[in-house]
Amino acid sequence: MRRQILPALAVFLFFTVLVGAVYPLAVTSVARIAFPSKSQGSLVREGGVVVGSRLLGQAFSAPRYFQPRPSAAGTGYDGAASAASNLGPTNPVLLKSVRERVASYRRFNGLSASTKVPVDAITASGSGLDSEISPANARLQAPRVARARGLALAQVLTLVRENTHGRSLGFLGEPGVNVLELNLALDKGK
Repeated sequence: MRRQILPALAVFLFFTVLVGAVYPLAVTSVARIAFPSKSQGSLVREGGVVVGSRLLGQAFSAPRYFQPRPSAAGTGYDGAASAASNLGPTNPVLLKSVRERVASYRRFNGLSASTKVPVDAITASGSGLDSEISPANARLQAPRVARARGLALAQVLTLVRENTHGRSLGFLGEPGVNVLELNLALDKGK
């Protein structure tokens, strides 16, 4: 029995150290050298202070800011509770929530009852932490932001265009607008 237990224990310890320590350290080291910003969380700093991450959404509630997608993560934009609502497309709770979000979005942005609302403005993502909204969503919010800041609509729409990112590798996904970067550009007056 001892002849079988000692080699099994040795293999177990070897793979525990290899997979539990050596491999993660090697991958982390390569990532820090090859992708220094991304490996540190793509943090955004203003005046030396971290104000957010390019990868994680955060709440903006004032009318002078662009609003992100709704969040189902914890109490909202909680990175420790990242998750979807798990409500299916025919679930009455989800349908009621979407109707309420459509009405709230139209009211908050001063839109007519017939204005079509982009899906990303009324549904949470799988993670509940999306950092980007669609360009259509940003364009619908632009008049509200311009009014609240006393800016020309054309100036705000220019910032939306400047902060719109194309598809990954030119063909994956859809164009998006990073809400944090756009709001910071507004605050800087760019």
